[in-house]
Amino acid sequence: MSTPVIDIKIASDVVCPWCAIGYAHLQQALATLKDEVQADVSWLPFELNPDIAFEGEELGEHLARKYGSTAADSEANRARITSLGEKAGFTFNFSPDMRIFGTFQAHRLLRWVGETHGAEQQTALKQALFSAYFQRHENPNDLVVLQQVAESVGLVADDVQAVLASDQYADDVRQEEAQLQRMGVSSVPTFIINNQYAITGGQPTDVFVQALRQIAGEMSA
Repeated sequence: MSTPVIDIKIASDVVCPWCAIGYAHLQQALATLKDEVQADVSWLPFELNPDIAFEGEELGEHLARKYGSTAADSEANRARITSLGEKAGFTFNFSPDMRIFGTFQAHRLLRWVGETHGAEQQTALKQALFSAYFQRHENPNDLVVLQQVAESVGLVADDVQAVLASDQYADDVRQEEAQLQRMGVSSVPTFIINNQYAITGGQPTDVFVQALRQIAGEMSA
């Protein structure tokens, strides 16, 4: 009997800490299920802050304005995220002066990589962008930053520069975001499985194991 191949599309933003945690938990689940399932993982664009200025906004102020979070709330949440990330194998490096940024240019680059280089390279770039933001506090809407991050995962500098200097894939990103809205996706991460099921949030590893095992069983029945 062949191993079921599950399609997993992840609606995500590169400045979303739960997206980094959720993906780390998914990886752990797939490692647990390595003899039972295979997965094709790709990424869909979701902008948490599509209207934010290029220079971004101080993270604490942003959370207070958007969610009503107090300084104590933000500190406790960051501590929890840092601890969960450490357990999942992802390092968060929060700081008092950290800023939140827009991400449209990052999504445009991810869309290009997914189409021209495949899902594995797209995932490598996504992981590198998580690290650039959460560990080095770099702006994922800055074309210079994107050029450097893309080159760090082996993408050809001239190709990256040509894409970033154009408006290529801008319409594709907007269309994919609009499609997610029509599907009712309103938060990230959202893991869309076989275009039939959805798992939302940075769920624990065992939630992914249980869900993927059940879906694989249905595929094999």
